[in-house]
Amino acid sequence: MTRHSRPTLRAPVVVRSEPHGTQGSGVLLTTQTVLTSAHVLRSAHSAWVSLPGRSESVLCQVVWSDQRLDAALLQARESLTGTRNLTELGRVATDRPVPGCEILGFPQVQRYEDGRKLESDQYRGTLLPLAGLIRRTMVVELDAPPATEPTDKNSPLAGLSGGPVFAGAELLGIVREVPRGRGHRRVECVPLSALAADTEFRSAYSQATGLAFPSLAALTHHSSTDAPYEQEYGEAVAAAYRRTRIFGLDELGRRAAEWDLDTAYLSLEATSRDPGATPVPQRIDDLLASRPRVLLRGDAGAGKTTLVWWLAAHAAAGTLGPRLAELNGLVPFVVPLRALRARGAGFPSPAELPGAAGLMVDAAPDGWAGRVLAEGRALLLVDGLDEVPQEDREAVHTWLSGLLARYPRTRCVATVRPLAVEVDWLGGEEFEELTLLPLRDEDIQAFVTAWHDAARLDADDEPLDALERDLLQQFRHNPTLADLARTPLLCAVICALHRLREGFLPETRWALYDSALRLLLGSRDDRRRIDAPDGIRMSVEEHQQLLQRLAAWLVRGGQTEFTREQALHQLNRTLPGMPRVAAQGTPEEILTHLLNRTGLLHERTDSVFQFAHRTFQDFLAAKEFVEDDLVPELLRHAREQQWHDVLLLAAGHCSRRDLPVLVEGLLAAGSGSRDKDLKTTLYVLAALCAQHAAWLSEGLHTRVRKAVVSVLPPRRPGQLKALARLGDFVLPLLPGPAPETGEPDLTLPLICEIGGAAALPYARAYADDEHTFRLSISWSNFPAEAYAREVLARIRLDTISLFVTGRDQLAQIPLLRHAPDFILQGDFAPEELTAALREHDLRGITIADNPRLTDLSLLAPFAATLDALALQRCTELADLTALGRLDRLHTLLLDGVPLGAAELKVIAGLPLLQHLTLRLRPDVTRLDLTPLHSLTAVEVKVEGLAKRQVLGRAPFGDRLTLRP
Repeated sequence: MTRHSRPTLRAPVVVRSEPHGTQGSGVLLTTQTVLTSAHVLRSAHSAWVSLPGRSESVLCQVVWSDQRLDAALLQARESLTGTRNLTELGRVATDRPVPGCEILGFPQVQRYEDGRKLESDQYRGTLLPLAGLIRRTMVVELDAPPATEPTDKNSPLAGLSGGPVFAGAELLGIVREVPRGRGHRRVECVPLSALAADTEFRSAYSQATGLAFPSLAALTHHSSTDAPYEQEYGEAVAAAYRRTRIFGLDELGRRAAEWDLDTAYLSLEATSRDPGATPVPQRIDDLLASRPRVLLRGDAGAGKTTLVWWLAAHAAAGTLGPRLAELNGLVPFVVPLRALRARGAGFPSPAELPGAAGLMVDAAPDGWAGRVLAEGRALLLVDGLDEVPQEDREAVHTWLSGLLARYPRTRCVATVRPLAVEVDWLGGEEFEELTLLPLRDEDIQAFVTAWHDAARLDADDEPLDALERDLLQQFRHNPTLADLARTPLLCAVICALHRLREGFLPETRWALYDSALRLLLGSRDDRRRIDAPDGIRMSVEEHQQLLQRLAAWLVRGGQTEFTREQALHQLNRTLPGMPRVAAQGTPEEILTHLLNRTGLLHERTDSVFQFAHRTFQDFLAAKEFVEDDLVPELLRHAREQQWHDVLLLAAGHCSRRDLPVLVEGLLAAGSGSRDKDLKTTLYVLAALCAQHAAWLSEGLHTRVRKAVVSVLPPRRPGQLKALARLGDFVLPLLPGPAPETGEPDLTLPLICEIGGAAALPYARAYADDEHTFRLSISWSNFPAEAYAREVLARIRLDTISLFVTGRDQLAQIPLLRHAPDFILQGDFAPEELTAALREHDLRGITIADNPRLTDLSLLAPFAATLDALALQRCTELADLTALGRLDRLHTLLLDGVPLGAAELKVIAGLPLLQHLTLRLRPDVTRLDLTPLHSLTAVEVKVEGLAKRQVLGRAPFGDRLTLRP
């Protein structure tokens, strides 16, 4: 793990002044500039620079030199190194000694082959801020004598002049001289702070690099053990979180059962609830890129925890892609709240953060985590806010807000189920809220393919190709089945059951879980002809009896993780009632069997266990409560969000006698609540439970419908989210379009959230100007052709953009000739776009997330009408030549598009351009606006660079807006 969010230069170089025959050292400030000592160069105007590992020297020009400061700046005509990163610069901001500093360079003592060749050397020492205070020099005392003094009385460190002095990654200065005496252990240096105060140096640096001289980081302390520990910690994070288990593949080898998180996370999308943002689905990395603090909401199995693991593993390894490059190298602190509860631990202090996740790593150096937080290098990942009991959530809020107030530069992602905390629960701490979306049809198809690819690794004899084709076909032609697979967990469950049943699948969510448990608890070993593994043989029902008691205990305690001792305690209470099982082994042996053979319990950390997924825990706990005649106990917790899934799953276990009790109890709890969101949620739970009934009295069905009607129309986002779970059931109960009353009516958003063929007539009823935008952005939730003909063809589209995110929608564009503006998001081929749009008088177009777009020739047919263009995250777009033919263009947005002088020159040729927005990739460190100076009336906005990184600003005046 690197110290900063991107690798930094720590590159000493050899500097030779040929006219004077002197040799010294130097350091790269940028890839083409070198800082060295002036006395090494004397009066020379050039010098040869050599890098370790590079056979040829490079001639550099002296662009600034000051004998008084004893420093000089050299510039090369070409890059001296392959990296594009800059050296981190710092200044000493303490009067206390700073141990663990390093001096790098090429001293005489490292010469060999009769002095014809040089080797670099490295010295450790303590910086003494007060030792050179009066002389304004920086003094470093080496930890040990550098070498025996040679007989010619020269210093063994001759040639080290100009060598860099580092504290960790920060360059603090360069070596000036090694005074005689003290055994050559004192080294006097030029501090960077002296150079930063010199106007001529700063000017020379800017002319050579095109950048302003950066501000110096203030160094107040440094630990020599931090860097190696961070490396060790990063490796531990990557080992713990880089892979995830995929349901249904655990009977295969370890290689197939665990997926790299890149594979598991290809399909995740989310939306922002930012009122100022267009609610268009985007990949999660795009949304996280610009949001330092995020509260991520998602249903059970939606992938919240996997996202936390993915971020932790890739940030630690520095392998996040361009959109999240700023996170690379940050130090991930994962705080799994469920694990803290299992261990009985409180919320971690800064010093306790490295141990919160139970990583296999040594204890951190004293104060390390605090230093990481203070320097703004931490990525705090808080998983499972909903897994803390309701009464403790205020304590969580206090802990998290206090930690972030103390360390305000900390980036943070926290996860929670959709309704566990109110909207803007962390708004005061500047968190933005994102919601993970259900898998789209094409995402499900991709997941199915990846799942079967993994299964093929250890299953050569199975007809997996045929099974994959059959399942993909079922998903394409069975919307009900696709609706059951909208989370990665359930999609994997369906894949596993389809494989086991050779093509036959359950039809309800409850039946899916029941079948999955039977697969794990019995039929898997039977299918593999494994008899009495571990010397113990139990039926499916016996497995369930043990596990459901453990699950019920966890639910009662509001936790999801448990220790071996806790599990043994529960088994000791249960086994006396199961003599056949108890006779087969001790409680320890029974627990080992459950861990080894069921696939339902996983060891999360050393001697801490959890169910493979919380949904299975809730399913088994619900079975225990119903079988033990404890429905009244369930209902006593009806107002607690963490019990709601248990209540819903209990309906599938209920008998004809128990189900009315459950439904009536939920109705009673809802009617007694003054909280509108909670009332709605409880009525929805009652309706969902009623749907499980093979028979329920007509009177109770009527009461359920009336309860749901009483909370319509939805007025709050929480109500909308809850009611959408009812799907088609709620549609006939909705009021029709009504005049504005001043109070928000979310009926249409609810219809669009439900979507599907059944919702089409209800959406059509809103086809007027007032609702045009909502109907436009919801196309992907409905059958594409029917929605285009019955809804979109009836509304005005001339004032908004029409959102297109799939090929089924793209095929319908010719039906909508009256639509002049499109947002096209996805990997559409240019020829597909041309064919779909050719009959349109196109005025505006946004092309987003399209890796197949390499040039803009497809826009040529629209040159006479197109006046607004946005190109966002089109990673392969390299040729903007065709942009110059769009003579009517007045608004242009380029996001992540390469921008050199040639591209800016093309933009400068647009005669009617009025608004230009340039969003730069994280790896761009400089932008020269000079080619745009001819645009004297254009408002320019540049996002992603600091002021000092943007050249040619002056002619724009207040027409230029910069946002880092």
